[in-house]
Amino acid sequence: MKNEEKTLLRIEHLVKRFDVSTNAFQKEYVHAVEDVSFEIKKGETLGLVGESGCGKTTLGRTILRLYEPTAGKIIYDGQTVFDKAASRQPDMFDFRKKMQMIFQDPSASLDPRMTVGDIIAEPLDVHGLCNSKKERTERIHQLIERVGLTQEQANRYPHEFSGGQQQRVGIARALAVGPEFIVCDEPISALDVSIQSQIVNMLEDMQAEMGLTYLFIAHDISVVRHISNRIGVMYLGSMVELAESFELNKNPIHPYTKTLLSAVPIPDPKKSRQRERIVLEGDIPSPVNPPSGCKFHTRCPYKTKRCEEETPAFREVEPGHYAACHLI
Repeated sequence: MKNEEKTLLRIEHLVKRFDVSTNAFQKEYVHAVEDVSFEIKKGETLGLVGESGCGKTTLGRTILRLYEPTAGKIIYDGQTVFDKAASRQPDMFDFRKKMQMIFQDPSASLDPRMTVGDIIAEPLDVHGLCNSKKERTERIHQLIERVGLTQEQANRYPHEFSGGQQQRVGIARALAVGPEFIVCDEPISALDVSIQSQIVNMLEDMQAEMGLTYLFIAHDISVVRHISNRIGVMYLGSMVELAESFELNKNPIHPYTKTLLSAVPIPDPKKSRQRERIVLEGDIPSPVNPPSGCKFHTRCPYKTKRCEEETPAFREVEPGHYAACHLI
């Protein structure tokens, strides 16, 4: 992406903790997102990868204030969405038309008692975007056809659709209010491989046509590499590396990023045998009681005494390439 392009979303030192205290005398928190900062340019796709439980989904939901942030600042198109220092937080109603989400589990995100047409039209009804029943019906048909379904399917219920079709309904619902920014929360992880490519290609086509901006969350770094302009890597609630997609795959800096890339399958058996596979020892530490210093030091083969005691700063190591590691 070009540096002169407009910044659509800016996240500054975002924190999200969940209170899991069992009594009033001893407070315990899940440190789901800890001091995360980044920005997304208009029309860009920022990929977000990491192991299960690293805070990717929580970060996406917190940006949209589906979870209320604990601390930090969220700025969308120059307007403050959340600022912990402010006495009052802005109302999200108008922002909902600009910021939408595609959920990971399509079957769980669709109301089984509503027809697909009503599910897609619900955002239109909430925001009063249709002046007549005819206009509402036409808009439903436009959206449902845009995601590769037929008008006749608008009268069916979610259980009558396959997983891939249900996800298309979820995408149509997200598009209903004409958003600029969409959080794609692992939109293909529950789908067959053949369907995954169709959904990814559709998202790319819609981005080109509508000028959409994506935060694309996924486990599969090879898919994220395909769709993203830049990629951020999260570990235990913190961002450990962020760079252009090609740069991150060619020149990973953080040991955790190198580990993730070493696990990506290579279709050439000869090259696959020659490549060194990095296997991490131990389990991910508990987010309720994260380790001091660098959170990755309990599994890092290169750790030093400093890594155990001091938290590394997330800094620009090379132009456009950020990382949090004392060894750099």
